[in-house]
Formats: sequence, structure tokens, C-alpha cells
Amino acid sequence: MTNKWVLITGASSGFGAAAARAFAAEQARLLLGARRVERLEEVAAAARQAGSPDAHVKLLDVSSTESVNAFADWVRLKTNRVDVLINNAGGAQGLDTVAEGKDADWETMLQTNVLGVMRMTRAILPLMTPYAGGSIINIGSYAAHTVYEGGAAYCAAKAGELQITRTLRLELNGTGLRVSSIDPGLAETEFSLVRFKGDKTRAKKVYEGTQPLTAQDIAEILVWVAKRPSHVNIDEMLVKPVDQAAIHKVYRRASIASQSSRTGQPP
Repeated sequence: MTNKWVLITGASSGFGAAAARAFAAEQARLLLGARRVERLEEVAAAARQAGSPDAHVKLLDVSSTESVNAFADWVRLKTNRVDVLINNAGGAQGLDTVAEGKDADWETMLQTNVLGVMRMTRAILPLMTPYAGGSIINIGSYAAHTVYEGGAAYCAAKAGELQITRTLRLELNGTGLRVSSIDPGLAETEFSLVRFKGDKTRAKKVYEGTQPLTAQDIAEILVWVAKRPSHVNIDEMLVKPVDQAAIHKVYRRASIASQSSRTGQPP
């Protein structure tokens, strides 16, 4: 990936920040976007230390066409070619049933996870289609494949992302571009903290007693997908921790402390 240009949305934390560090270690050049610019600057600094020759940041809100287009114009000032586009910006808001759901939460999830992916892809494709071998990698979710109570809008949004990915693969056939969806299951990032709107106690309970995926786990997969030979496309990848057999079937230890004492590993 040396000197390849990698664009990552939602790069201020979680999968996006970890991906920035992982691609930086491969000497990739980075274009990082998110709403929290101060956090982006920290990620870019860490990426440079990790080996990226260039790590640039700009405010990006994928729910705004104006913001996406301004970001794309900024990208063109840096390069005339993007080799990897990672549509990572998204997330969940709330865990209400349909009967109790809030328009603002629904609109946020659909704007970021669905329309945001299409806006970013539309804006950046002109910098990708002339060059075979590039990759569009969309961050999906286990929720795209199954449903759960309180997840109607999020499941619908991630199912939408998956269908967008499949559609793009058809539309871009013949260009040499690869299109992938990486769909994580239970992963400990800021995801639950955002979903529960800052309620740390409630967010922590999601992962209690489990060994969930980490952002680094997914970042390593993203690099692997992007580094496949140019004729190889990883269509879809569902990634779950061993503790998660199904969306409703998660093994939870009585306590992390007691488990660590049995295994000799630190909690």
C-alpha cells in the first residue's frame, strides 16, 4: 500500500481511527474525514508516527451533500486519484421499538448509513474509475443479515448499505474496481456509547462478560481486503467474536475477573 491514497470517513474514532493507523503502517497516504476535527488531528498525528507519509484531515458530515461535495473538492487539491475508499461513517441511535421510535434517530441512521454511503461514493468515484484495482469498502453490520427488537431502523439502514454494495458491484463491473462490505458483529468501540447517547453504564453492559471484537481486528481485515491481488474481490465478510453465535446468542462469563483467574490471562 506504499503511497496509495486511502480515504476514510468517520475516522475520528473506532473502526475509522484504527483503520487509519493500520493503513499508515503500510505507508499509505491518508485522507481522513469526520465531524470531530480535533479528534481527527490526533488520529492523523498517530498515523504519521505509524508510517504514513501524508495524513490530511478535513471536516466531513456525510449526512450533508454540501459537506460531502466540499470534502471531495478538497481531496482533488491533494490528489487526482483515490485508491481505497472506506465508507465507515454511520452508527446507531437509540434502541426504541417502532411504536416508540423518534424521527430524529431514524433520520440520523438512514442519512449516515445509507445516503451518506451513496453521497461519498458518488463524489469520489471520478477519482477511482479511471484506475483499475481500487477498492470501495463499506462498513456494514451483522444487523444487515438479521434483526432484533429495537433495531428496526438500524437493521434497515445496514441492510440498505449491503444492497448498495451489491448494486455498486454490478454497476462498476468492467471498471476493475473492487466493492466489498465488511460486516462486524459485537465489537467494542464508541458504538454503544453513541447509541445510548452517552450512558456509559448502559453501553458497558453490552459487552459485559464477553470478549468482543476490537477496532484493530476490523482494521487488519480492511488492510487485508485492500491488499488482495487486483483480480480478487472480497464481496462480503461477516465477522463475529467467538462468544457471539447469533445476534441473540452471546456467551457471557460470570465475571471477567474470575475468568482471568482461571486462564491466567489479565482481564
